[in-house]
Amino acid sequence: MTGVETLLVAVVIAVGLVGILVPLLPGSVLIFAAIGVWAYLVGTAVAWVTFGLATAILGAALLVKYLWPMKRMRRADVGGWSLFAGGLLGIVGFFVIPAVGLVVGFVVGVFLAELTLRGNSRLAWASTVHAIKGVALSVGVELAGALLATMVWVAGVLLV
Repeated sequence: MTGVETLLVAVVIAVGLVGILVPLLPGSVLIFAAIGVWAYLVGTAVAWVTFGLATAILGAALLVKYLWPMKRMRRADVGGWSLFAGGLLGIVGFFVIPAVGLVVGFVVGVFLAELTLRGNSRLAWASTVHAIKGVALSVGVELAGALLATMVWVAGVLLV
C-alpha cells in the first residue's frame, strides 16, 4: 500500500472522528470502513488483526454508548417519550436552524415533553439537564472508542 493510499485512509478516519461530533456524518461507520479497506488492501496478518481489534473496540464503544447513558437517564427518571420528543424536535431543528438546530431542538423537545409530563418547570429542567448529560456521555464514549481504534490502526500501520 502506498503512502498516498494510507494518507487517504487517514483522511477518512479523520472525517469519521469529526462525524462523531457533527451529527451529519456516520463517524464510527466511516472509521470501521476505512480500517477495513486498509486491512483488505494490505492483506497481511497484522493488518487483519488490527482490523479485528479496531472492530472489537468500536463494537464495545457502540454498546456502552447506548447502555450507560440510558441507565443513568432511567435512574434520573427521564422518560423514553421525552427522548423521543427531543429527537424529533432535534431533527426539525437541524433543518430550521443551521449548525446548532439539532442541539437546540433536542433540548427544547425534552424540556417540553418533561414539562407536559411533570407540570413543573424545575423538574422538567432537571430532567432535561440529565438528558443533555446523557447525550454528552454518549458522544464521549463513542469518541473515546473511535480514538482508541484509530490508535490501534496507527500502530498497525507502523507494524506493517
